[in-house]
Amino acid sequence: MREDTLKPWQYRSWIFIRDPKFRPKAARIMDLYAGAFEGVPLGADEYVVSSDEKTSIQARCRCHPTLAPGQARAMRVNHEHRRGGALAYLAAYDVHHARVLGRCEPTTGIVPFMNLVTQVMTSEPYAGAKRVFWIVDNGSSHRGKAAIDRLAKALPDAVMVHTPVHASWTNQIEIFFSVVQRRVVAPNGFTDLGQIRDRLRAFEDRYNATARLFQWKFTTSDLDDLLTRLDRHTLDRQEESSAAPAT
Repeated sequence: MREDTLKPWQYRSWIFIRDPKFRPKAARIMDLYAGAFEGVPLGADEYVVSSDEKTSIQARCRCHPTLAPGQARAMRVNHEHRRGGALAYLAAYDVHHARVLGRCEPTTGIVPFMNLVTQVMTSEPYAGAKRVFWIVDNGSSHRGKAAIDRLAKALPDAVMVHTPVHASWTNQIEIFFSVVQRRVVAPNGFTDLGQIRDRLRAFEDRYNATARLFQWKFTTSDLDDLLTRLDRHTLDRQEESSAAPAT
């Protein structure tokens, strides 16, 4: 195995594509990132926001003060902690202007998500926009045609666009949430929920003052190449299975 560089104890999890509309759904999002919708370039008064919820951010009050890092020594965080509750952080990220608007809610759901939508859509420049495209995944807060109709009825200028099933990687808000996890949440020594809210609010303010656009490079051409490789891999496995001798 060493000569063949095989490491059977290592593995990576993945989810096989099972959304029959994966390609058109993903392509629509790639086009929006590139500044177009249904083949038409977006106007200056049209915006694209990527949105989702970061669930269950817990306040963990450590039972011993955290020790600051030193030379050749990592920060030391006591494992034992007292639970101070949890909240959800909902955010909308403007993919073309590197602007984020967020809010904390006790939990996720339709009402908290619509609270975020209302917050964004009543703020400039979105309040005066011709259209605002909302890219969301298929979570229960904004799933299916019912969510599309609900948003259109409440705010006709808002257009909901779903990612393919199990394809949150196409949603840029997940990149922002990874930044939040590293720079705000970890290693989690919050004394209470109020401290979490204050830290998130302060981070939003600083982020909006200093952020740069995410360098999204995955295009519809890359998408087609990926799907072609997956099809080829599936075909090869099927041929291997059919050629295997019967036991």
